[in-house]
Formats: sequence, C-alpha cells, structure tokens
Amino acid sequence: MRTIKVILGDCMDVMQQYEPKYFDLAVVDPPYGIGLIKTESGNWGIRKENNENHSKQKDWDFSKPTIEYIVELFRVSKDQILFGANHYIEVVPYNSTCWIVWDKENGDNYFADCELAWTSFKTATRKAKIKWGGANSHREGKRIHECQKPVALYDWIYQKYLPQGGKVLDTHGGSMSNVISWIKAGNIDGVCVEIDPDYFGDAKKRIQNFLAQQDMFRNPVTVKFIEL
Repeated sequence: MRTIKVILGDCMDVMQQYEPKYFDLAVVDPPYGIGLIKTESGNWGIRKENNENHSKQKDWDFSKPTIEYIVELFRVSKDQILFGANHYIEVVPYNSTCWIVWDKENGDNYFADCELAWTSFKTATRKAKIKWGGANSHREGKRIHECQKPVALYDWIYQKYLPQGGKVLDTHGGSMSNVISWIKAGNIDGVCVEIDPDYFGDAKKRIQNFLAQQDMFRNPVTVKFIEL
C-alpha cells in the first residue's frame, strides 16, 4: 500500500530528514515573488502599494526561492519540475532543454495565458493544454488558493515523467492538487509540505472530501496528516 504524508511545517526542516536522492521526483510550485494575493472581495490579483483593500492579506508571494532552498531540493531528489522558474531562474543551477508550458486556454484574461515549469529532464519542451473549468472541473471543488492548479495538470505530469510511480516531493502544497493526483495514480509515495496553517486546513478538508469518494479497495492509498 502506498503512503502519502501531508505535513504542516517548514519544508527546509522536512527535507533535512531525508537522505540524498531519496525522492524520484520533486514537483514544486514555490512563491514566484510577484506579489500575488487574494483580495477581500474574493478575487485574485497583484498587490499594489497603498491599496487598503489588500492590507490584511497574506504576504507569502513577496519572496522568491532562495539558493539554499534550491540546493536542498536538488539534494533530496533525483529529478525536479519547478513551476514559475522563469521568475527565479537566477537560482536554478543550469539551463534546461525541457520546459513544460501549461496553456490555460483562458483567453484574454488578467493572468498569463500560460505558465512555465523548468524541468531537469533532457527531452524537448512540452505543452499541456488544460483549461480551468473544463470537463473535469467538478472534481476540483472550490478554489482555495491563489496559485491552485488543476488536478488534471498533475495527472498529465506523472503520466509523462513518472509513469511507473515512485517517491515524489511537493514542498509548497497550497491547495494540494498534487496530493489528489497522487491518490488517483495509486502508485506514488508522496510527501507534501505546507507551512501556512490556514491553507493546510483548507487543503486537508479538500483531500478528506476526495478520499470519501474513492474506492480504496481498488486504489489502496494511506494518507497521513502530520503537524510539526
């Protein structure tokens, strides 16, 4: 039976517990440092100076990943997929021939039409056309995080880059779409870390609701929630 650990804690502390190259793949979506927030009206956007409507929002996206984080991530994983790396490419150790282009098919929207993910793979750049609100939107539930990505996007990633399963790390869980994809796959041992207790709580409920709908005899997975 596969085991998935969902941890409330600091990813740097968690990664220190693992030996070098313990994880087959790290798929991470860290803060990009562009100031993305959710406003009090419930919409998402980029915070502007002196905007009092944003005064009470979390400032989690105002710092980019550090070199120390990247070094530790590469230490514990054999391969890596880093969403938003175009915003912090200066700390990524080498260029890649294989970027993932997520085409959101969102039309003329405030947000970018696509998002980029750096990968450590040596193959060609690939594009995933996966629309928010598409055929599988009923599986997503309520959007609970500013950077929430469709579960189908992670399904696509694991089908292409981890088809036989293995050990996967997610250092910035957020909405934990990644975890739901692991449960669906049924062949992944995953560790997902989230430092914010509010996001952790919302994502925990999302996962529990998803688990309640699954036939765990056909797809046996153990999910453990850990608070450090």
